Parts: sequence; C-alpha cells; structure tokens
Amino acid sequence: MKRFLTITAIALSTSTGWAQVSDSLNDKELRERILSEIQVNFDRRTRTIDSTVFRLDEKVGDLDKSIKESKDAKEKADKLLLRVQALEDKQRAIDQNELNIFQANYQSALVNLVSMDREIKPLLLFNSTQAFFGGLGEAANPMNYPGFQEWYKQFNTYLQSNKEKSPMLSITSSLLNVTGSATGLVPLTGPITSALFSSMTSYIDNMGKKEKDLKAQSEKMLALTMKLSQFNYDKDQIENEWETITKELKDLQGKYEKSITENLKTLNVSTADFSANFTKENDAEKRYLYLTELRKKAAEKVSKEKEANPKEWKQQVFVPMNEVQSLKLRFGQTTFRISQNIVKYNDLFAKYRNDEQLGSRIKDLEVRLKELQETFDKAFDPLDYINSANKMYKVS
Repeated sequence: MKRFLTITAIALSTSTGWAQVSDSLNDKELRERILSEIQVNFDRRTRTIDSTVFRLDEKVGDLDKSIKESKDAKEKADKLLLRVQALEDKQRAIDQNELNIFQANYQSALVNLVSMDREIKPLLLFNSTQAFFGGLGEAANPMNYPGFQEWYKQFNTYLQSNKEKSPMLSITSSLLNVTGSATGLVPLTGPITSALFSSMTSYIDNMGKKEKDLKAQSEKMLALTMKLSQFNYDKDQIENEWETITKELKDLQGKYEKSITENLKTLNVSTADFSANFTKENDAEKRYLYLTELRKKAAEKVSKEKEANPKEWKQQVFVPMNEVQSLKLRFGQTTFRISQNIVKYNDLFAKYRNDEQLGSRIKDLEVRLKELQETFDKAFDPLDYINSANKMYKVS
C-alpha cells in the first residue's frame, strides 16, 4: 500500500473529491475544443494559401505562354517582371503556409502541455486507493483472521518456553525478536518463514492426545499462515512494479515542471499567473479564455522567432514541440503501466477467491478493486494519450 500511495503523492497530488472526476472530463473537452479551433483556423488559412498558390501558378502559366508568343521586346520584359513578381508572391505564400504549420503545431504543443498540468496531478484515485490497499494489507495479515491472535499467543508461549531445548525454536525466537514480530505482525515473507513454519509444526507435533481441538485449530492456523505467506509473495510480485512506476513518475514530473516553466517563460507568463488562472481555476470557461490567450501568444512567439532568427527559427520551435510530444507519450505509457498493474490483482484474487479461510476477504477486495479500476478509467485514458501524442502535429 505504501508504494502505491507514494505514486499518488507524486502523480496525483493536490486536491481530493469525487467531483473532480467530471471536472477531469471537462478538462478533456476543453482541450479538445481549443485544439479543434486551432485545426479550423489552420484549415481556413491553408485553403486560402492553396487558392493563392493555384491562382499564381495559373498566372505564371499564362505569362509563360504570352512571353513565348510575344514579338515585342519591351512587352516580353514587362511580362518577365510580372512573372518574377508572381513567383515571389507564390514563395511568400509557401513561406506563410510553413509559418502557419509551425504556429499551429506549437499552439497544439502548448495546449497539450498545460492541459497535462491538470491530468498529471489530480487526486482522483486517493479515496479508492486508501480503501483498496488498506483492505489488501488487512487481508494479508493473519492477525485479522478469527482465532489467530489468541492461537499465536499460545504458540509464542510454547516458543519461549522451549527455545533452550531446540536450535530451531531458538533461531525462530531470535528472528521474531529481531523483526519485532514476537507479539505483533507475523513475518510471512523472506528466510524467516521456513524457521517459523518448522516451529509451528513442532508446536503441533508436541501436543498431547487430549489436545485434539487445539491440534485441529493449530493445523488450520498453520495452513492459514502458509496460504497468506504465498498470498504475500504473489502480492509482492505485483507491488515490485509500483517501485519502477514511481521512479518513472518522479522523472516524468521533473521533466514536466522543467518544460512548463521554460515554455511559459518564453511567452512572458509567470508560473504564479498560470497557477492562479489555470491550475487552480475551477471555472471551465475562464480556463478556456486563458488557454485562448496562451494560444495567441504561442503563435506570436513563432512569428517573432522567425523574424529574429530566420535561419534557425524552425529548430527553436521544433525542440519544445518534440519535448511536449515525448512527455505526453510517456504519460500515456506510464498510465498504461499503472492500468495493467491494477488488472494483475484480478489474477491474484482469482487464485484465492474460493479458499475457505481467505475467500470472504478476497471477495470484499474484488469489490474495492472494481471501484479503483472504475475511478482510474474515468480519470485516465492511456491509449488516448498515446494515440493523440502520435497525431499531435501537422506535417511540414
């Protein structure tokens, strides 16, 4: 549980509440609305330029025909001048189209980047993860099963009373004391389990014939301990993946913060202004207006970059575009890994669902897992992030 709650602290960080689920969907709609406007504006400009280029091509063709047929030197010279002007106009139109493409692409990059601010930080999973992983920890602890605590006290009494007579019991007692588990949580993973199981078996074997009920109970408690040991082992195989996911999210968060700070700086927008007017703003319409202004500034930034640096301007715009695309793709891949790891608990629970001792707790966990999956699916769409990242830009 601690591992995944660490993830939520990094990836899902600032505010709680189920209301944010619908808010997140509104964020997606808001992003799509802005991106659609960028596309419509780009298509309109492209049609105008295409029409201009087509018209100029026709004009050049007519002039070429006229120049070829003309016998007058002055007329030829005048038409040659008109032809040069038409070709220059055509090149300006082509250059403008290239600028339009880079403006639309950088606008798209910026909108996707700032939208990630509200996608990478929500606490949508927090309530569910507490319920699910809390229940998971309880199900893995034999102390939470009927009769085990009292039985374990009796076993520990036997252990302490006989540890001087048996090296195995002595080792087990020492290991339990080292781990702080003599009277608390039972260690169910690692090398200590072998000694623990052997000592429990010794306890059972040394019971008298008149202790049939205690022996039967002890056999059940030993079986429970062994099953929970395997359950913990299986669970840890899943939880190990959370460690690598946590590292990925830390790295992703760091790169995102760097990218958003640098891009806002190039637009002369402070992080405080962005936080107040977008990150912390709950009114979707106000966020839309703010994004619209940022989009305009992004287009102006590309134009100014071209004017100030005519040879390298495309590279200066392409670099942040590439960084944003990479971030969005990695975010999609990471949320996909989280989704796949959550699904692995279904296979874990299927192994123990019908067990006489564990079954009822497993079925309760399956209900909590379903809630967790539904919350995640409402908040995140990994494949959409991946697909949209691959289709973010127009081809120049």
